Amino acid sequence: MDRMLVKGMQFYGYHGVFAEENRLGQKFGVDLELLLDLEKAATMDDLEATVNYAELHALTKKIVEGTPFKLIEALAGSIATQLLAAYTMINEVTVRVTKPNPPFDIHFDGVTVELRRKRDADGRVVTV
Repeated sequence: MDRMLVKGMQFYGYHGVFAEENRLGQKFGVDLELLLDLEKAATMDDLEATVNYAELHALTKKIVEGTPFKLIEALAGSIATQLLAAYTMINEVTVRVTKPNPPFDIHFDGVTVELRRKRDADGRVVTV
Protein backbone atom coordinates (compact mmCIF):
# COMPACT_ATOMS: atom_id res chain seq x y z
CA MET A 1 0.00 0.00 0.00
CA ASP A 2 1.19 3.49 -0.81
CA ARG A 3 1.02 6.40 1.64
CA MET A 4 -0.11 9.99 1.38
CA LEU A 5 0.79 12.28 4.27
CA VAL A 6 -0.93 15.61 4.86
CA LYS A 7 0.93 17.20 7.75
CA GLY A 8 0.74 20.32 9.85
CA MET A 9 -2.77 21.50 9.04
CA GLN A 10 -3.93 24.20 11.46
CA PHE A 11 -7.53 25.08 12.22
CA TYR A 12 -9.43 27.10 14.81
CA GLY A 13 -12.08 25.18 16.70
CA TYR A 14 -14.14 25.20 19.88
CA HIS A 15 -13.54 21.70 21.23
CA GLY A 16 -13.11 20.90 24.89
CA VAL A 17 -14.77 19.92 28.12
CA PHE A 18 -14.71 23.39 29.67
CA ALA A 19 -17.15 26.17 28.77
CA GLU A 20 -14.27 28.60 28.19
CA GLU A 21 -12.84 26.33 25.49
CA ASN A 22 -16.22 26.19 23.74
CA ARG A 23 -16.60 29.96 23.99
CA LEU A 24 -13.06 31.16 23.22
CA GLY A 25 -11.77 28.37 21.00
CA GLN A 26 -8.16 27.66 20.06
CA LYS A 27 -5.92 26.29 17.33
CA PHE A 28 -5.83 22.57 16.61
CA GLY A 29 -3.26 20.73 14.53
CA VAL A 30 -4.20 17.80 12.30
CA ASP A 31 -2.01 15.32 10.45
CA LEU A 32 -3.38 12.65 8.11
CA GLU A 33 -1.71 9.47 6.93
CA LEU A 34 -3.60 7.65 4.21
CA LEU A 35 -2.94 4.16 2.87
CA LEU A 36 -4.14 3.75 -0.70
CA ASP A 37 -3.05 2.49 -4.10
CA LEU A 38 -1.31 5.33 -5.96
CA GLU A 39 0.05 3.25 -8.85
CA LYS A 40 -2.46 4.60 -11.38
CA ALA A 41 -1.81 8.21 -10.34
CA ALA A 42 1.95 7.65 -10.49
CA THR A 43 1.86 6.22 -14.00
CA MET A 44 -0.93 8.33 -15.53
CA ASP A 45 -0.12 11.69 -13.88
CA ASP A 46 -3.87 12.27 -13.50
CA LEU A 47 -5.56 14.01 -10.56
CA GLU A 48 -8.65 11.82 -11.02
CA ALA A 49 -6.53 8.76 -10.15
CA THR A 50 -5.69 9.98 -6.64
CA VAL A 51 -7.20 11.73 -3.65
CA ASN A 52 -7.06 15.49 -4.06
CA TYR A 53 -5.31 16.79 -0.94
CA ALA A 54 -6.98 20.19 -1.30
CA GLU A 55 -10.30 18.37 -0.86
CA LEU A 56 -8.91 16.43 2.12
CA HIS A 57 -7.95 19.75 3.68
CA ALA A 58 -11.38 21.28 2.99
CA LEU A 59 -13.26 18.35 4.55
CA THR A 60 -10.96 18.27 7.58
CA LYS A 61 -11.37 22.03 8.02
CA LYS A 62 -15.17 21.71 7.87
CA ILE A 63 -15.08 19.09 10.63
CA VAL A 64 -12.59 20.85 12.93
CA GLU A 65 -14.20 24.26 12.52
CA GLY A 66 -17.71 22.82 12.76
CA THR A 67 -19.71 21.33 15.61
CA PRO A 68 -17.63 21.20 18.82
CA PHE A 69 -16.63 17.94 20.47
CA LYS A 70 -15.74 17.57 24.14
CA LEU A 71 -12.81 15.26 23.37
CA ILE A 72 -10.17 15.39 20.67
CA GLU A 73 -10.59 11.61 20.50
CA ALA A 74 -14.13 12.17 19.19
CA LEU A 75 -12.89 14.85 16.80
CA ALA A 76 -10.21 12.52 15.39
CA GLY A 77 -12.77 9.71 15.09
CA SER A 78 -15.15 11.93 13.15
CA ILE A 79 -12.38 12.99 10.76
CA ALA A 80 -11.35 9.36 10.15
CA THR A 81 -14.90 8.15 9.59
CA GLN A 82 -15.85 10.99 7.27
CA LEU A 83 -12.66 10.68 5.19
CA LEU A 84 -13.20 6.95 4.70
CA ALA A 85 -16.85 7.57 3.78
CA ALA A 86 -15.99 10.31 1.28
CA TYR A 87 -13.02 8.63 -0.42
CA THR A 88 -13.51 4.95 -1.18
CA MET A 89 -9.99 4.59 -2.55
CA ILE A 90 -8.56 5.20 0.96
CA ASN A 91 -8.03 1.79 2.58
CA GLU A 92 -6.76 3.02 5.94
CA VAL A 93 -6.36 6.39 7.62
CA THR A 94 -4.39 7.56 10.63
CA VAL A 95 -5.55 10.87 12.09
CA ARG A 96 -3.46 12.84 14.58
CA VAL A 97 -5.16 15.74 16.35
CA THR A 98 -3.04 18.00 18.53
CA LYS A 99 -4.47 20.40 21.08
CA PRO A 100 -1.47 22.66 21.69
CA ASN A 101 -2.86 24.63 24.62
CA PRO A 102 -4.96 22.48 26.93
CA PRO A 103 -6.35 24.50 29.87
CA PHE A 104 -3.94 23.21 32.51
CA ASP A 105 -1.37 25.00 34.61
CA ILE A 106 1.49 23.00 33.10
CA HIS A 107 3.93 23.69 30.30
CA PHE A 108 4.30 21.30 27.40
CA ASP A 109 3.79 21.13 23.63
CA GLY A 110 0.19 19.95 23.84
CA VAL A 111 -1.68 16.69 23.67
CA THR A 112 -1.92 14.57 20.54
CA VAL A 113 -4.41 11.77 19.93
CA GLU A 114 -3.77 9.30 17.12
CA LEU A 115 -6.54 7.06 15.75
CA ARG A 116 -6.28 4.46 12.98
CA ARG A 117 -9.31 3.28 11.04
CA LYS A 118 -9.66 1.10 7.96
CA ARG A 119 -12.23 -0.67 5.84
CA ASP A 120 -12.90 -4.33 6.48
CA ALA A 121 -13.66 -6.81 3.71
CA ASP A 122 -17.32 -5.70 3.74
CA GLY A 123 -16.40 -2.01 3.45
CA ARG A 124 -17.27 -1.18 7.07
CA VAL A 125 -15.02 1.19 9.02
CA VAL A 126 -13.18 -0.61 11.83
CA THR A 127 -10.51 0.23 14.39
CA VAL A 128 -7.01 -0.97 13.52
